[in-house]
Amino acid sequence: MLDTPATGAGPPPPDRDLAEVAAAITATARTAQRPTADRPPVTGADLLDALVLLRWAQTELAGLEPVLIAAARAAGVSWQALAPALGVASRQAAERRYLRSAAAPTDQPDATRDDRVQAERDRRAGDRAVAQWANDNTADLRRLAGQITALTDLDDAATADLAQLHQALGDTDATALPDLLTATHQHLPDHPDLAAQVETITDRTNQIRRQHPRRREETA
Repeated sequence: MLDTPATGAGPPPPDRDLAEVAAAITATARTAQRPTADRPPVTGADLLDALVLLRWAQTELAGLEPVLIAAARAAGVSWQALAPALGVASRQAAERRYLRSAAAPTDQPDATRDDRVQAERDRRAGDRAVAQWANDNTADLRRLAGQITALTDLDDAATADLAQLHQALGDTDATALPDLLTATHQHLPDHPDLAAQVETITDRTNQIRRQHPRRREETA
């Protein structure tokens, strides 16, 4: 039913059209779910081939995400606007997702395990570096967080973010403050000075995360 290489032969050739592959996968799934008299039954080989195609399509689609994000940024779309489109909660999370997806070797599915393990190690190391920076700069972070939580003119949409930030102020560990401050940025259009300070912190933590893998490479 599917025009694919034999099962186990690997991904489809590079000239396959993604839309064509998606249509073939969908047709196989629908036939398997709702067999009809005018269609031949779906065989086990058909289903295995569909799964091979599905893995290839998922890899192709994953590779499109960083391309679209980069194009959106070039078109002037902010990280804040990208966050909900990517299903993440903050400007910083959107940029981190882009950095991870852009670095992922999506075009070599059989050689990605070690790279992805290393990428995850780099991500965790970057988070630890940010945590260290946050605790080294706890006074400044707490001062800014206190100013933001003291605001009384923010709308209801800010309530949850402010509550989390206020709760974090009671923790002796400042690790959570950078991300929580970043989450409040969208609520500060009427407070440009505070918004600018939050953006500076966000840019600094993103820089730390980007620089950490680079330092590892330089010392390797």
